[in-house]
Amino acid sequence: MKFFIDTANIEEIREAATLGILDGATTNPTLMSREKGKGSFSDILKEICSIVPGPVSAEVVALDAEGMVREGKELCKIADNIIIKVPCIREGVKAIGMFKKEGIDTNATLCFSLNQAILVAKAGATFVSPFVGRIDDVGSPGMEVVREIMAVYNNYSFATQIIVSSVRHAQHVYEAALIGADVCTIPFNVIEKLIRHPLTDVGVERFLEDWDKVQKK
Repeated sequence: MKFFIDTANIEEIREAATLGILDGATTNPTLMSREKGKGSFSDILKEICSIVPGPVSAEVVALDAEGMVREGKELCKIADNIIIKVPCIREGVKAIGMFKKEGIDTNATLCFSLNQAILVAKAGATFVSPFVGRIDDVGSPGMEVVREIMAVYNNYSFATQIIVSSVRHAQHVYEAALIGADVCTIPFNVIEKLIRHPLTDVGVERFLEDWDKVQKK
């Protein structure tokens, strides 16, 4: 399973990159708004793309297909590893097909149902991003939607990769890995939680205590 980092914060991305586990990054307008005052939109994206070795999702804000394509083409000029994030709406499905014809990779975002995932896959999306945390928030099991998407994509050999998104905790990552999702995009604080285990902490503490005893002999 590939690990993307879900943030626009340069410091977090640099720190995560030191672990050697990053395969890509995802941003969105909300994440970019949190970096206000740290550089222009394009400057931040350019720096992210210089750090991350794989695809970096940048989202369009137009609500019509032609506008999405115009914005997407401009975003692609920022760096070679930019892919265009398009919402799962009617015009977004149109735009995905248009981007496909232009040879531009896309990430169908704000996906909340199997039906949406089928449509964007047929339109030619490179990735689809089911928002498991937000689905959980309304009382439905988000990971079950991912399982359904995976089953249908396998049935019909769709090439679209599944990015488990809106990850809230380590359990989401655990389940995504177990069911074989292609990608999990993870906030920095959750990446840190994946590393930690109380038994590891206790073990390190005991080893250091015992080593101190050896040194004093």
